[in-house]
Amino acid sequence: MSDAPTVHIDPPAFWDDPYPTLARMRAETPICFVPELGATLLTRRDHIHTCEKNVAVFSSDQPGGLMNVLMGKNMMRSDGEEHRQERFVSTRPSRPEPCEPRGVTYSASSPMRCSTSLVLAGTADLVREYATVVSGDALRELTGLTNVSATDLDAWSQAMIDGVSNYGGDPDVEARCHWATGAIDAAIDELLPVLLAEPDSSLLSVMTAADMPTDRVAANIRLTISGGQNEPLTPSPAPSGHCSPIRSSSPPSSRVRSPGSRPSRSTAAGSAPIGMSPRRIATEYTFDGVTFEPEERVFLMFGSANRDEEHFDQPDLFDITRDLSQPT
Repeated sequence: MSDAPTVHIDPPAFWDDPYPTLARMRAETPICFVPELGATLLTRRDHIHTCEKNVAVFSSDQPGGLMNVLMGKNMMRSDGEEHRQERFVSTRPSRPEPCEPRGVTYSASSPMRCSTSLVLAGTADLVREYATVVSGDALRELTGLTNVSATDLDAWSQAMIDGVSNYGGDPDVEARCHWATGAIDAAIDELLPVLLAEPDSSLLSVMTAADMPTDRVAANIRLTISGGQNEPLTPSPAPSGHCSPIRSSSPPSSRVRSPGSRPSRSTAAGSAPIGMSPRRIATEYTFDGVTFEPEERVFLMFGSANRDEEHFDQPDLFDITRDLSQPT
């Protein structure tokens, strides 16, 4: 492991609300080894901004990492040309042209249907009754897995997210992750003959047509489902994530509703779609006085970087007028 200072955490408390602990780390031990996570954490924005680009040292290629072991190697766990090629293929279905024929059906039905239900109900759980369904329906169209439901995708996504963050090694969590990946594989096997006969613009069809190996196709479909369904349901740039801070702002939502107001392109310092990204140290390296050893695990704490006091004024406060478009 690195020779960074050791900092202990209370895992349940950290899972429930990591931000007070991360603030102390930024102030006192911005690079620290956490035994409970088995990783060295980088918590300051400048450190992460520099190190995440240095893929020769801070590598995404992690053969023994939880995501690779439980979900298969995907483009998120690749570097360089390998990553570029898979990303290029995988982003085709989300470009405007291929989206257009699907978008008429999707955009006019799922959000409108859910919104109508919310209005008729008067009160509702925004995550369960809107975001879960809308993002799930979009994922069905994007991936091509139209033989499953939004509820299926939601359950599989959460099981995989829990699995790849299961650093405590809970066997029940691991088993549920295996159940989810097996169910996704079964859905792929059912649809693949249909898409081979009649290709379309879905992710499954496009990746297969590009001669991507079958195991990588499946791994990237799993990746798309895990993040594509999970992130819109958490406090990130999503319909559910922004409602709480808007509701709790003062005055509540007045600037959102004001015809004269124009929210900046990027308004919240604290929200990050991915709170942490793991890296494998590829070669011995010294950074900011800390020496990292080959094959050790490092966590880039994006959620902490987005609340770095050196860059953001009142970073824990949701401010719809905040302008982050200019580099600091």
